[in-house]
Amino acid sequence: MDRPDRPETSTHPVKWRLPEVHPEGRKYVLIAGVLTFFTLLVWDFWVWPMLLLTIGVAAFFRDPVRVVPQGEGLILAPADGQVTMVERVALPSDLVGASGMGSASLVRVSIQMTLFDVHVNRTPIGGTVRQVIYVSGKFLNTELDKASEENERQHIVVEDRDGMRVAITQIAGFVSRRIVSFVKPGDMIVAGQRIGLIRFGSRVDIYLPDELTCQVAPGQRCVAGETIVARRGASPVTGVAQ
Repeated sequence: MDRPDRPETSTHPVKWRLPEVHPEGRKYVLIAGVLTFFTLLVWDFWVWPMLLLTIGVAAFFRDPVRVVPQGEGLILAPADGQVTMVERVALPSDLVGASGMGSASLVRVSIQMTLFDVHVNRTPIGGTVRQVIYVSGKFLNTELDKASEENERQHIVVEDRDGMRVAITQIAGFVSRRIVSFVKPGDMIVAGQRIGLIRFGSRVDIYLPDELTCQVAPGQRCVAGETIVARRGASPVTGVAQ
């Protein structure tokens, strides 16, 4: 359901505008709006809470324009939210193998989203989608490390023109129960393009190959498609466990 997408770059002055609601969320906004109208007719005492709920649903599915940084060797944040973990870990079994990310341990950056963050996820690099792997599972608290192996999740592996691969893992949590993908294997995508959405929250992990240096630390907030989480040939950031 994703619309045609290209990096949002412009030579005109940047002006703020009200974010659009992503097509994936419009039916939920419509349902909330209809319920609000029905409440107005029957239980007008509850109309204000219902109106706030409708506004909240629209805000959850907002899809703001993002200005994608241009340059060689930049790896962009796949999600809005706070960096909760930056550490070297063993690869999830779903990503092990020649068609995935190999077998060596890699640095994983975990970004935790709240209900107030934008939930449209974007690709960190441009290139070809090599894998889209959906795995059913539990709905544990995504702040737990084991959520990356036990929760419902979806892995997306993207390979750039130089053969470097980056993996993104969308992880469903206690509240979120639906991962939506906008891409499939073989698709050509550009850096910052929308690749998916997690309904009602959760976490996104990005696995970085060793040729990249992480540029974020725990506690930092990221903006999908804009924040640079890693780059080639840069100095390490203090607080990053390599």
